[in-house]
Parts: sequence; C-alpha cells; structure tokens
Amino acid sequence: METLLVKIFATALALSQVTTTPDAVKTQFDRVRDQEQVAQLLHAGCTHMRKAFDIEDINIEELIATAMDDPQAVGENMAFRGINFADLQMAYREFCKNEKVVVLTVDLGNVIDFYNKATADLPDHTKLKGLKLPGASVVLDRKGERFAEVFEENQRRVWVPLADIPEHVQKAFLAAEDKRFYQHKGIDERGLIRAFIGNLAASGRPQGGSTITQQIVKNLLVGEDLTYERKIREMIVASRVEQTLSKAEILELYLNSVYLGRGSWGIEMAARGYFGKPAKELTLEEGALLAGLTKGPNYFSPDRHPGRAQERLAYVLSRLQEEGVFAAEAPGRGLPPLPALVPYERPRRDVGFHFVDQVAREAKSIAGIEAITANSYTVRSTISPQLQRPVEGALQEGLSRYERSAGRVQFRGAEANLSQAILRIEADNRPGDKRPAWQRALATARLPLYDVHWTPAIVLEKPTGKKGETWRVGLADGRILPLSVDNATALRKLTLYDVVLTRVTDGSGKTATRADLRVRPVVQGAVVVLENKTGRVLAMTGGFSYPLSQLNRATQAVRQPGSAIKPLSYLAALGKGLQPNTLISDNPITLPPIAGGRDYWTPKNYDRSSRGTLTLRQALENSRNLATVHLLDGGIENKPEASLNRLCDLALEAQIYRECLRYYPFVLGAEPVRPVDLAAFYASIANEGLRPAPHVVESIERNGVVIYRHDPKSLAIIKSVDRAAFYQLKTMLQGVLARGTARAIAGLSPYVAGKTGTSDEENDAWFVGFTNDVTVAVWIGYDNAVGKRRTLGGGATGGHVAVPIFEPVIQAVWAYAAPKAALAPPSPEAKRQLACKSVDLESGEAQSGRAKAFSECFRVDRKGKTIDTQYRLMSHEEASHAKHDREDGAVRKAASASRNGSAPAPNSGNAWSQHPSGPQQQWGWQSGSGQQWRDDRQEWKPSW
Repeated sequence: METLLVKIFATALALSQVTTTPDAVKTQFDRVRDQEQVAQLLHAGCTHMRKAFDIEDINIEELIATAMDDPQAVGENMAFRGINFADLQMAYREFCKNEKVVVLTVDLGNVIDFYNKATADLPDHTKLKGLKLPGASVVLDRKGERFAEVFEENQRRVWVPLADIPEHVQKAFLAAEDKRFYQHKGIDERGLIRAFIGNLAASGRPQGGSTITQQIVKNLLVGEDLTYERKIREMIVASRVEQTLSKAEILELYLNSVYLGRGSWGIEMAARGYFGKPAKELTLEEGALLAGLTKGPNYFSPDRHPGRAQERLAYVLSRLQEEGVFAAEAPGRGLPPLPALVPYERPRRDVGFHFVDQVAREAKSIAGIEAITANSYTVRSTISPQLQRPVEGALQEGLSRYERSAGRVQFRGAEANLSQAILRIEADNRPGDKRPAWQRALATARLPLYDVHWTPAIVLEKPTGKKGETWRVGLADGRILPLSVDNATALRKLTLYDVVLTRVTDGSGKTATRADLRVRPVVQGAVVVLENKTGRVLAMTGGFSYPLSQLNRATQAVRQPGSAIKPLSYLAALGKGLQPNTLISDNPITLPPIAGGRDYWTPKNYDRSSRGTLTLRQALENSRNLATVHLLDGGIENKPEASLNRLCDLALEAQIYRECLRYYPFVLGAEPVRPVDLAAFYASIANEGLRPAPHVVESIERNGVVIYRHDPKSLAIIKSVDRAAFYQLKTMLQGVLARGTARAIAGLSPYVAGKTGTSDEENDAWFVGFTNDVTVAVWIGYDNAVGKRRTLGGGATGGHVAVPIFEPVIQAVWAYAAPKAALAPPSPEAKRQLACKSVDLESGEAQSGRAKAFSECFRVDRKGKTIDTQYRLMSHEEASHAKHDREDGAVRKAASASRNGSAPAPNSGNAWSQHPSGPQQQWGWQSGSGQQWRDDRQEWKPSW
C-alpha cells in the first residue's frame, strides 16, 4: 500500500513537469532506470516553486520551522491530516536544498509506480476543442407558449458565445476563481501557494487552488474523486488543454459549464434563472453575485443564505476593485445589497410526458437531430395544454373505473408516508406559518406518480371500530374530508399519515363533499387526439402514468383493432358501387383456403347468432362479423381472395399498415395496428379521402434559425375510393352512435361518427370517433409483455370500456380545441354523385312518413338516377326467406330469454374459427401461422 508521502511525491512529480516543462510532460517512467531523472525533475520543480514563494513574499523556511515547532497544531487542519512533517522537512532538504541525507525519506521506485498508475489511460483532451455541451431545449405549445424544457440530468443550460457575455461579467468570474488566468499555462503555482497558506491559517474546508482550466478538466474529463490520482491526471490534462484551446475557448467552455444553483448550468441559464434576463444584459453586481456562487452554489445561495451571499458578493467586488474594473467609492457601511432576484420557480411539469418524448423521437426521425438535448433548440409542437390535461385525466379515471367495475383493483400500498416529514416540521417550528404540520408536509411532498391527475390526500384519522367513526383525510388546501374506501386490502394496509390518491366529489344538497380512494390500475390504455385537416396531434397519452411506463402505446405499440378496422371493408364495398341499403347475408359462411394454403375459415358473430339479412348500414352499425365477411364473397371483388387483396391494397394506401398479411381474419381486425395510424384513417373518412400526416413537431429553431418546418401540404389523397363513398361511410358511422354498438353516447350522434372495436376474447377494446375537426382514438387493454395473456374479461367491449373514456375527451375537445358542430354535409364533389331520400331503416327500401323512415344518401348515375344495388348480393327471394327466418328466430330467442331471465350478448367484438383441412374439422383461430397473438411492441420510427 502506498504511503501518503509517496502520493505527495508523485503529485509533486506531475506539478514539477507541468510548471517547468509543460510541452514535454512525461507520463510513464521506468521504475529503475528513470529514478535519477525523476529526482532531477523534483529538484527543478522545487526550485520553481521556491521562486513562486519569493514572488508571493512568503518565507518558506519560516513556514517549515513553524510547522516543525508545533506540528500538532498544523495537523489539526483537514488539508494536512496524516502528513509526517519530519519526513516532509527531510524531503525538502533533500530535493529543494540539495542536502545529502543519511536515509532517503521516500522510495522513488514506489513514487514512479504510483505515478505511472495514475497517468495510465489519460482522457483525450482534444475532444474539448469545439465541444458544445448538452443543452436545454424549449418545447412550445401550438400557440407558441412555453410548455416544457427538455434536458439531460445536470445539463440544464443554454450555450452562449463568449462575445455575448459582457467583459465585466467575465472579469468577475476571473476575479473570483482564477486571478492569473491569462498568465498561467493551466496550473497556477502562485494560486496553489495562496491556497496552501490559507489552509495553514484556517481549519475549515480546504482550499484547492485549482485554475479554471483544471475545473473544466475535473468536471468534463477526469471526474471529481478526492484522490491524489485524480489530481495528478487533472494537472497533466489541464496543461495539455492549454496547448490545444485558446484562453477565450477555455473561458467560454467554463462559463457555459459551471453550475450556479437554481437548477442552472452555465451563465445564460443562471442569468435567466436569477434575474430574468439574458447574460448579455447582466450588470456588474449581478455578474459578481453569480461569480461568487462558483465557490458553492448551495452554501452561498442568496435564496437560503442571503448573509453568506452578501459576504461573497463583497469579496468579489473587492477583487474587481483591486483589478481596477471600477473606481473605488467612498467607504460605505456594511455589506453591499444583493441585486434584485426574480422569484425562483423550480421547473416542474405534471402533464404531457409521453407527448414530449414523441417530440424528441420525431425530431430525430424527420429533422435528423440525434437528440434535442444535444443543443439548445426551440421546438414548436402541436400540443394543446388545455386539452392534454383532461385527456390524461379521462384515461386515468377510465382505467380505474374499468378495474373497479370488473373487481380487479389491486391495492399494493400508499403512495408515501409523511410521518418523518411531519416530525421534522414540528421540530423546526418556524414562526409565521400557521398551517398544521401535515398540511405543510403534504404541500411539499413529491409523489412518485407526478402526472396522475387525482388529488393527493393524507390519512389523518383511521376508524377504530367505534360507531360513527370513519376514515378522514387532509388535502393540500387544508380541507379535511371523509375518505370512501371500498377496497378490503386498503382497509387493512392504510395507516396514519399515509398519502393516497383520491377523486374529490363536491357535495350537493344533503350530500357532503367526500374523497374517494383511487388505486393505480394494472390495465393500460392510450388516447390520441388528431386534427383532421392538418394532422396535428393536439393531445396524446400513451399509458396510465409516465413514471410507471415510458412506452407510448399510441405510437410505439401495435394491438389488434378488432371491429374498429371494419370500416375499411365497407369503404371498399361502397367504392365498388354498393349502397348503404344493399342487403347482405348475416348467415354462417365458410371461405375456401387462400391459394397455396389448406385452411378453410368459418368466422362467428360475437353473440354466436345470425340475423339472416341486413343492410350494409345495419351490419356496420351493429358490428356483425358474418355480414362483414360476406362482403369478401362478391361485395368487393368476385372472389374472396381477390377481395382480400383489394382490402390489403386499400389499407396500405390509407397507411394503416406498412405491410399487410393476406389472411382472412384481417378483415375482422386480427392484424395489429398503432392507435395513431387508425386515428389517421378515421380522419381521412372525415376528410372524404384526404389522409393527414400525424405529427407533433411544427418547426425547430436553433439560435433563431429555422432548421426544420413541417410541410403543411402533406395530406395524402386516397385515390382508389371517391369522395361519395367516404361520405356514405361517414353517415353509416354516425349510425354506430345513434343505434349501434356506441349507442351509450347516442346523444352525440349529430356531431360524432365512429366505431367500436373489440379483439378476440376481449384482449383489446377500442373506440375511434371523429367530428368535423378532430379524430379521437381510445384503446384499452393489458400489456401482456410477460408472455401471459390477460384479457379484459367477458363483456368488456369497446362500447362498454372505451366509449366512456371517449365521451369526456370529446367534451374537452369542444371546450378547448374545436367548436361543437353538426357533422358537415357532403362536399360539392361528393354531392354531385349523391342523392338523399327517405328509406325504411330495417329494409332499406324507399319510404316516406313511416316511423322508421331514415334519410339515406345514395350514389347516382350521370343522369342523376339512383343506382339500385339493394339486391345485388342476394336475390329478392333469398332476402325474403332470410327475413322470415330472422323474425322467427327473434321470437324464439325472446321467448328463451324470457324463460331464462337472460339477455342476448352485445353486438360487438370478434370471434372466428378455422378449419385446417375442411369444414368438418373446427379449431380456434390463433393466427395465419398458428402462433398465438401477443402484444407486438415495436420501436416507432415515424414516417407516420
């Protein structure tokens, strides 16, 4: 083990070289052959340092004599603890006075070994040349207001050129930290001597005597370990930096890298943080205050310790006065006043984390910016903050509501316990703050789920079992409310001063205000709000809480859309000339194998029933699987396989997928899709075939120069289907709300069209709906990332679990982003191809004055005559037979339901089976290759 004296001599060897031969510093010596050379270098270094003592007018001989007379007093100083001053005096005589000593104080071989070890693998100093440190980028919202700052940990800075930093500010930092910056070559031996004398005189924190160059090397290259090895490396690398960078480059790097408190790295961010102005506008006093903070931003903080900050400011100003930076004034009384500070607001945000992550990914993929934290950018995004918060709140409450209704709530524990914090506050007993300790503790608590928009509450009373006792919690605003706890596990686990999340329900009438316990759900979800005409993503949340999972399920995960993909088939059929009143069979069907395959396919409806004959409108509104599959057999193309190919081509054209696997269950939503892509497809329906390019970045600037701007002409036209078909499909999707699987929000049908979706076995539940202005896609399901599939459970369809999340989202859209207006009529282009007339909703035949009459828009020929396709897919006789069968079946089903006290299953979701060699052998469909569907996550590389 190396002795302390060996380490000191090795450090002296490095110091000797960088001060006497900075251009020829040797980093490796031979243990035997180079001992004489090492001794000569130590001699030269000592001679050089003695001259520095003389320049500083310090008698080194008297210092040594004083230390020898009372070594114990000197040894009490932290900086000299463990040093044997007798050995040190002997070494001084040997290497500085050239005296012959009987016994060498130190083995130079050991010194060389330690030095060689310390200097091995020195960092590359040349990488500091032109280095621009990571910076803080600003993300603006769609109105140009600041929304978020993005920066790497401990790198919150905005780089500013040295030319933009006033000279008096530069001089303030030099006066405070490195008086001889422009004279030394990386190591200031005179500064070391002053620090040495200061350490002799004071027993407090040791002074280091490091130059600005050394501080840069320590902070950016060699680290901050308090070891002799680090000091050796620091001195050598600092000497090399001085040979590579100019003084101006070194000072610019330092002023942009130093930490100055208030979460600010570098002079520019500190100027904004303390004084609300850029660095170029700092006054002398303001610059001096910041310069004083380099010694210890927390110790000299003007926020916590204004007295210390004043003393430090006075010191820096006195040094500047000595340097002649400003003229001496008449002696004043006391310390100089601190410059006026702006209030400190710690940069905290509780909303939009998945969205901001998406901003960073998009900046990389479309603008070629490797990382928006690599520099200081200004990114104008598409987010509407007023909308983002209720969107996140709607998803969080919706996921919780599902688990409560399904009996799946899993309470694992409180969010925090503030017992210790309350004890500290009570012990502190600061005057002036009359709030109870629990309220002060809750107000400053930093909870782990900082983006969950429920109300934190602290347990103040726990019932003991006596009559009338109840749980009571305190809120940050001081209110104390009864807590409603409906979870048995929570009742057992909660204790005094636990912090829980609650939903506060304001009282009305005789009902008192209360707090309902909320528990973190396991189920996940995603919501994306897309502006139809532009593709701007106005709001997006990719999961319940960002701290729990950074995966953005709106853009980075694919899930089976179930029936939410069905509008694609109906769009293709309408594009081929079918009409909404075209009759189609809802009876069982088996499709033959695709060319080259062996598998027959027999799908089923969700409720395992069939309805005989339906119109296309009824089939889509009620999400009938069998009717949808019948479209493959003549409704789109003549043959099922050709129809499937057409649907795949249309899906690729609409950019729902980047590749399409051609297997029949595709038409019922077996192929996973990203929510954002599905939203863009529905937006194209609202736009009558114009597909927007979803994006979260409008423009990116650096130093005031725009380096990227989104192309506003990025709408893509789905050319293979005309506008008339899109408009007809839109009206059919309105019917999904008015009468179909989303009839729970039937009151919104004049303003909204959309479609529910439920994948096989309720793995995924969807609702995608659009207005004239926006499209909202909602997905809910379990991640299933561990290989164990967990479904939502029987009856958990899109209509039951996704629609309730959609409703508050669309209400927030109308409140903050777009007007509430009835869905627009057809465009002039579509209108020329359409004629609207009254039809019977059940049969689709022309009617007037009937209770079930309904206005339907039909495609017309060039002469304006309605094209009649009602019996194109089945004859009048087939339709009549099917109608009678359906009526008879309905009677029998109603009677059975009456006897059994049951109701038919909801008409949503998918079920299918496949026949490996023929219709006689049935087995459950898993996938085209026989592999079970799973949560297929993929890293998102947006081409959107």
